This record gives sequence, C-alpha cells and structure tokens, in this order.
Amino acid sequence: MTESGAFLGVAQSASGRLWRQRAGDERLGLAIAQREGLPDLIGQLLAARGQDLDKAAAYLEPRLRDQMPDPSQFRDMDQAASRLADAIQSQEQIAIFGDYDVDGATSSALLLRFLNAAGAKAPILYVPDRMKEGYGPNAPAMLALKEQGAKLVITVDCGITAFAPLEAARQAGLDVLVVDHHVAEPRLPIAAAVVNPNRLDESGQHGQLAAVGVAFLLVVATNRTLRARGAYSAARPEPDLMQWLDIVALGTVADVVPLTGINRALVAQGLKVMAGRKNLGLNALSDVARINERPSAYHAGFLLGPRVNAGGRVGRSDLGARLLSTDDNEVAKSIAAELDLLNTERRDIEARVLDQAIAAAEAQAGDSPYLIFVAGHDWHAGVIGIVAGRLKERYQRPACVVSLEGGIGKGSGRSVGTLHLGNAIIAAREAGILQKGGGHAMAAGFEVPEDRLDDLRSFLSNRFTGDMQGERLVPVLDLDAALQPRAATTDLMTMLERMGPFGAGNAEPRFALPNVRLAFADVVGGAHLRLSLEGADGTRIKAIAFRAAENELGRLFTTARGQRFHVAGHLRRDNWQGRDSVQMVVEDAALAG
Repeated sequence: MTESGAFLGVAQSASGRLWRQRAGDERLGLAIAQREGLPDLIGQLLAARGQDLDKAAAYLEPRLRDQMPDPSQFRDMDQAASRLADAIQSQEQIAIFGDYDVDGATSSALLLRFLNAAGAKAPILYVPDRMKEGYGPNAPAMLALKEQGAKLVITVDCGITAFAPLEAARQAGLDVLVVDHHVAEPRLPIAAAVVNPNRLDESGQHGQLAAVGVAFLLVVATNRTLRARGAYSAARPEPDLMQWLDIVALGTVADVVPLTGINRALVAQGLKVMAGRKNLGLNALSDVARINERPSAYHAGFLLGPRVNAGGRVGRSDLGARLLSTDDNEVAKSIAAELDLLNTERRDIEARVLDQAIAAAEAQAGDSPYLIFVAGHDWHAGVIGIVAGRLKERYQRPACVVSLEGGIGKGSGRSVGTLHLGNAIIAAREAGILQKGGGHAMAAGFEVPEDRLDDLRSFLSNRFTGDMQGERLVPVLDLDAALQPRAATTDLMTMLERMGPFGAGNAEPRFALPNVRLAFADVVGGAHLRLSLEGADGTRIKAIAFRAAENELGRLFTTARGQRFHVAGHLRRDNWQGRDSVQMVVEDAALAG
C-alpha cells in the first residue's frame, strides 16, 4: 500500500507500522445495521469480520447448540470414547499426561473433573517438568505411570509427534489416547486412538480448536457412550458438562487460537459460567488477580492465564491443573497465592531475559528481513515463549528464542502474518536439524543441539524467504474507523461488547482518534504512560499506553508535546471507583500531518 493509501496518511507510525483500514463491504455493513437495528458503525464492523445478513444475528448471540459438531465426525473419536468408557466402568487406573501451559492445565483439569464425576477410579495426574523433561511424553515418565498401575494414559495438548515414547508405552502394555491439536505429520504415533482435528486425514473444518476444546468433545462423546450403556443412575447421576465450560473458555483464550465457530461459542458460554463463580480455583485466582468485574476474554488471557502458566514456567508444572480441579477452598486459595507469587517471579525473570534478547536481536536485526533468532546460555527456559512474543511485537517478524544448557537448546517461537512457524519447525525436524519440535501457525517449540543452531537459523530464514517470494514483510496495523473522543461513549461500549469475545480470528475493533492534542501525560507503574487526549471540540478521553514509557511510542508523546497526533488503540470500559466511562488503550501513534 502506498503512503497515499495509508489510513489517515500514516505510512510509518511511532512503532514503524503502516496504518491500514480493515477491509469490509460498506453497503453490506449498512444492510446489516438496518436489518438488526444497529448503528451504522456496528454494521460496518460486522461486515469487516466476515459477517453477512444471514450470519450477523448468530454472531451477536453465539450459541453452543448451533456450533457444536458431532464428536463422532472426528477420526478415532468413537474408539477413544469407547476405550475411556471401558476404563471408567471397569475401574482401570487412568493417568492423564498433560502439558504445562494453560491449554494443557485446563485440558487436564477438565478430564479430572469428568472422570471423578463419572465414577472412575481416582485418576493419576502427570505434568512433566519443563526444565528437566521438556515438552510432551517421554519414555521414562510413561513407564513410571505403568509402574503406578496405569492401564490407560490420556495425553492432552501433546503427543502427536511423540513417536518413540508412545511406542515404548505400547511395548510396556499401556494403552494411550492422544488428545491434541498441534500440527500432525503424515505418520501418526502408535496409540489406541489419536484424536486431533489437525490430522492430515481430517477435514480441517475444526482445526482452530484448542486442546481443551478437543478434550471437551472427548468428554461429550464418552458421556454419551456411558449414557447409552446405562451407566448413570440416581446414585450416580449424569454430570452436567456445561458446568465446566469456564475451564474450556480459559484454555481456549489463553492458547490464542481463533475465536471463530465452535471456539467463539465455547468462550462466550464459558465466560457466562465463569461469572457464576462455581469453580473454587478460578475464584481464588480471580481474587489474587483483583478481578472485581464480570470476566471477559481480556481477564482470561491477560490476568488469569499468565498466573496459571506461571507454575509451568518457574514453579511446579502441575499447579495449574490442580488449582482448576480442586473442590477444596483452602487448597484453592493456597495454590492461587503460590501462583500469584510465581507470576511475579516470572515477570522479573522475563524482564532480565528480554533485555538480553533485545541486545542480541539488535546485533543481528539486519541479517534477515523475515526472522529474529537469538540464543543465550543463562536464559530461563520457562520464559522464552513470552520473550519470543515480545520480540515478535517489537520487530514485527517471526522470532525464535533459545535457552542453551548442556549442549542442548530449548527453543520457542512466535510468528506473524502468513508465515506458518509450526510447519517450518516440523520441516526442520524432518530434515534432521532438530531433536524435537512442533506447533501451529503462530507458535512452536523445539529442541536443537547447540552445534546445529546456525543450521536451524539458516533453515528457517531460507524457508521464510521462499514463502515471501521477495515481498517485503511490512508491519501493518489494521484499523476499523476513525472516532472523535466525544463518540467514545458507554453506549458504544455496550454495542462493542456484544461483538465479543475478542481474540485471534475475531479482532477487537481498533479505532483511531485523529488530530487529537495531548493534554496530559505521566508515567505510572514504572513503565506505563497515562494520557489525556483532547479532540477538536475540547472533549477529552483518558488513555493508557502499556509498557510505553521507554519505547518509541513513549518518546513520541514525551518529545512532541504541544503537537497534534493520530492515536490508535482499543476502547475499554473504565469502572474505576464505581464510575462508568470509556478509556483508550493506546497501541500506536503518529504525528498528525
């Protein structure tokens, strides 16, 4: 896009991005607004999100019954449900092998709750130690579960590429159900069933599901099987599966999968369940996170999710699953407090690693226009995924961060645009560069011998260069509309909230405040900027720019006082001290021409 076609003429903002208006059919937007009785702006926002006259009403009121697929349509689902129902009814020892992130913790907690409610023998929970064992099943752990009496192991959010460990499990006499969502290879692991919407022989229709969504479908299928067998009675009533949608919503949002189709319905309904505060672990975590309003996708993704993650990053890997599955209020409070402390420790560690990673990235920023690849010997493996995300945001290109220890690098990557990182990592493993690796489009993890770091860097750079076919990777900020501060009302916020939940695949509306004056600015919390922005008619709106005090955005605001700006960001409801007003969360800005 040329500068003349840039939104508000901003071809290079403070963060170096081209501002672009989100594509949408204006006439369709007006038609949607007229049919649904909505403001024209809301109709335009809906059209820009792929809605039409037939789909808009369902989009605004997402219902699970409209989006829920029949679990039996997934490969191996019926076999998995039958095998799990057999284990429940015959009181076999079942073990859950979960991942240590939020998606893994919620998947594990969901299965723990269902198994207990369905009358299974008390299941074993096993979550590998991130530092000692790394990601996914390993043979010693599987054999240890066998020694503890396990007959059936369910791997959740992992296992799809664990060929050797699952072969060892089979040889030891263990049945394994793989419940995963990561990109699969043509070859599948040896298992009693492999349920994964991203198997190559699947339709791909529901490939956006998080692992916890796949686990929920397994629960639905198994519950249906048990009902058909007459397993429930007055003494053992059939469980209400909807009561656990709060856990499903948390894992889905935190794993940053597209909030479209079934995911959108799961999260919308799950947030309603979360508001009922029935899960003691989530209640305790909400209390330590100081959430005192109706929960939203924002709270799940930015306040609850990081705390659940903290156990797997810098503490005990099983804390998140245990928190979300406990029915003991004191245990819930204790684990929530521990996770809150671990999250503070995680932030401190992350800050130190990020500083070093940025220094390393600056030294090689010109090496590849499509990749940032940094490594360090003293970097905590528990925070490299977050640091990779920060580098991706800073440089607007795929970023991989590797923690080196004992000749092995544990890596994590985040991607942008159409560059599929998960496929690239799998290709590198198939090429013999990596020991382990997998992921999905926007995120991946891997293990690489230290002496193959340069090979991996070159492999990824060359692959992305080929994918881009010489095109420049232009950092872009998509905006929906320009608003004057006076238009940012609580009535508008109410309409915008009907379009939620927002996240990947359902972008939260982003607005520009054109030609505003910076009336006030100061630093809060050590790194954030609190602002007051004034429109041409004198109307002011409060704003905050997170982590901007020392970056280019912050420098623009603090060095160009007295000038006028175009400011871009999201609108948020502000309930501080009982008030009901609107503020802007600032993402970017540019001097007004």
